[in-house]
Amino acid sequence: MEKKSAENKEILEGVLKEFEPLTQIPRKSGHEKAVSDYLKQHLTELGCQVTQDAVNNIIADAPATPGFENAPLTILQGHMDMVCVAEEGVAFDPLKDALKLNRTDEYLEAVGTSLGGDDGIGVAIGMYILQHAKDHGPLRLIVTVDEEVGMTGSINLAAEHLTDAQFLINCDSENYDEMTVGSAGSVHINFARKLDRVEPEGKQAWSLALKGLKGGHSGERIGDGRGNAIRTMAFLLQGLARQGHIELASFTGGKAANAIPDAAKVTFVTDLPRADLQAVIEAEKHRFLAIYGGVDADLFFELSTSEEMPEHVLKDGDLKRLLNLLTLLHTGVYAMSTVVPGLVETSANLGVIEMAEESVRVQFFPRSSIDGKLDEFIFMGRELGALTGFAVEIGTKAPGWKENKNSRLAKLMADTFQEQMGRPIKVETIHAGLECGYHIAKNPSLDMVSIGVTTVDIHSPNEKVMLATVAPQVNLIEGTLQKIAKL
Repeated sequence: MEKKSAENKEILEGVLKEFEPLTQIPRKSGHEKAVSDYLKQHLTELGCQVTQDAVNNIIADAPATPGFENAPLTILQGHMDMVCVAEEGVAFDPLKDALKLNRTDEYLEAVGTSLGGDDGIGVAIGMYILQHAKDHGPLRLIVTVDEEVGMTGSINLAAEHLTDAQFLINCDSENYDEMTVGSAGSVHINFARKLDRVEPEGKQAWSLALKGLKGGHSGERIGDGRGNAIRTMAFLLQGLARQGHIELASFTGGKAANAIPDAAKVTFVTDLPRADLQAVIEAEKHRFLAIYGGVDADLFFELSTSEEMPEHVLKDGDLKRLLNLLTLLHTGVYAMSTVVPGLVETSANLGVIEMAEESVRVQFFPRSSIDGKLDEFIFMGRELGALTGFAVEIGTKAPGWKENKNSRLAKLMADTFQEQMGRPIKVETIHAGLECGYHIAKNPSLDMVSIGVTTVDIHSPNEKVMLATVAPQVNLIEGTLQKIAKL
């Protein structure tokens, strides 16, 4: 037992040694050149044959250990980008700043920001295995860009890097004792509108902040019934507008299309007295808690007067169109699976609102395991855009990944987990996006699973990696590779 504990500690330290340099390189989605260059150099120094493609994906090949050259080629795959979010009041430039790490006996986290364990730890495990695994066939590590936003890495990955492989282990799931064998598709729908601004008529400017919601990943956590800060703020503004004339100057909220917004902030002008404003705020809080209070009970509002009067506010017509869009767009669970009990089949997240002087932009992100449901959301988005006067931009649909009931890899990995842990691994299909859908489209015969260490609150400033799950994950992959080598 002591020997195993020492081995697991050595594995953990080895993986963290690979992970820590990644935390010092800014790697927001769409800005991965620096981390891609680092990976290229580091993997080359480790003795891999490395390709850096036109979009900065990294493909690194490592030879089989002697005697297993004829084993099937297995791909380990993860993504180098991360969702960059910070706590309210924390100064953090995701394009320039390194992360500040905090390690406890149980967790690794970043101070005041997201950690990027999704999927930096998966990438670090892949690099560790290339150096330390024994008795394995030929290996390939593929590290893609832009998984969190547009999946442009997996979209543009050349099929030749997938078609010569038999197995692929995606290292981007979130619980070490779960094996994912299917995932949902998705589509980004963005709304934009030019704004007509005028000078305010009212005499008092106000600032109103909504805080305290849990937020979280819009796939994994959407089924929890958490509240959406942007939509809630829009309902509150509708309530204020029913009480009297309000003039909106600014509206911001959300951090990423695939993260449930946990906060929102508006600045507006009105001559309504504070008591009337407070009454509407309390009514909206009561409405919210009646619906979401069992899950999201810590909602609170901060109302304050603003000494600085905004130079311009939205015309009444623009305000009405914006609030109509934000309150009519569906957020949360749309349908549950009729095949897998308890699985969300279709959902949508109102993720971000950004307002500048001359325009406003809204990011909306539906997911579904049924492509036809995504088509329904696309139709709905276009119609709502037309009704509210917003231009609509439809992204490329990310394909879903259908479970392979005859997966050989899933059985090998399940057997390995049972042998190592003394209990069965959980097998599931998830309501979240994985790059596996793009991979299977390029090589339909590719046998895939997705696994990962246990992470907490990804896509949020509270993101943590559970350290005790790192070594078991490495052992699981290495044990599975040994079985593949003997096929």
